[in-house]
Amino acid sequence: MEISEESKQAFSVFKFKEFRAYQISRFLVTIALQMQSVIVGWLIYQQTKDALSLGLIGLTEAIPAIGVALYAGHMADKYSRKKIISACLAMLTVAYLAMIFITANLTTLGHVGIVLIYVIIFTTGFCRGFIQPAMTAFMPQLIGREHYARAVIWNSSIWQAASVLGPAVGGLVYGYTNVTIAYTVVVALLVIAFIIFFTQIASKPVPEYLEGEPISKRIIAGIDFVKKNQALLGAITLDLFAVFFGGVTAVLPIFADKILHCGPQGLGWLRAAPSVGSVLIALYMAYNPPLKKAGLKLFAVVAGFGLCMIAFAFSHNFWLSLSILFLSGCFDNVSVIIRSSIIQLLVPDNMRGRVSAVNSIFIGSSNEIGAFESGTAAKLMGLIPSVIFGGSMTLLVVVGSYRFMPALKKLSM
Repeated sequence: MEISEESKQAFSVFKFKEFRAYQISRFLVTIALQMQSVIVGWLIYQQTKDALSLGLIGLTEAIPAIGVALYAGHMADKYSRKKIISACLAMLTVAYLAMIFITANLTTLGHVGIVLIYVIIFTTGFCRGFIQPAMTAFMPQLIGREHYARAVIWNSSIWQAASVLGPAVGGLVYGYTNVTIAYTVVVALLVIAFIIFFTQIASKPVPEYLEGEPISKRIIAGIDFVKKNQALLGAITLDLFAVFFGGVTAVLPIFADKILHCGPQGLGWLRAAPSVGSVLIALYMAYNPPLKKAGLKLFAVVAGFGLCMIAFAFSHNFWLSLSILFLSGCFDNVSVIIRSSIIQLLVPDNMRGRVSAVNSIFIGSSNEIGAFESGTAAKLMGLIPSVIFGGSMTLLVVVGSYRFMPALKKLSM
């Protein structure tokens, strides 16, 4: 059977060996991190039965990630991005080895063990603050510029595919074995990702920079670039508030236990459902990149995401809830791909780490801060009212952004 020209173009990025190795490594690392997110969420909930404690997981990870992000962006534009990623993977491996010890001795450690878990979460947040801008800036160095748009789509698709498997595997392994074995699997995946795949990628040239330029000036330059690009700033801001108010990930353990009665295995599938939707929509977008009238599409999908959250709040049926989360993932990934395409296509290489750092502060950490908001709102307002409130606020943000962000409304790439 002859492969069409359209199909050849959709898969053209995979002709680059290092891009393939990078994506396999990133796939395994993402599975590991998604697994641990489910594992630690269920563990903390089992130990505390408290929504606020679940929200604190996100806040504990977000604080160090935000704190180091701008400096990490400077590092990614000045030093070897491969070395930064390698160091972060090593630190994550050590952190999860410590989790194996803590969870194996949690009965003995008692309350101290819970505190130590939060300390490790803080450490992983520190690593994430450095690895995010380095990985975002490193990926374009593995391919030609003419392949950036499709590489962004596949980058998102592969991440989302791992996000399907990660929560499901985490929930199943934890549910049918125990937390210590689950963390052992997490460590094994990180080691395989680094030793077998990431080491196949050669170090790349460090972007040009002015010798002696103050760090503060370099950091401010990244912030100024985002501020002056109204379309980029608008896309980041819109996604920030949508994720902050609209996400339900942090309180899914409570829905799984109290509303849907599906246990850790069901929790794994609930966590995976948005990513299933994301993967399927991304496969479609590999052939039809959403770059024409990208701004209008962004407003539409963020509004759709908010409506999904409101519908999820009213559902008491596991399969209906799973379907709603699936649809929310479809909407969310279109937003992710549009925003990522702006960064890769409109930002120069020697600025990409710093711009990615600003993006990670607004978007990446908004997931964790949004998790804290979800846990706090559930504690104060009640579980279902808090989710309805979050979805409604997302819709208000879309309306306000459409009115006050004309550059984003006109964005087409």
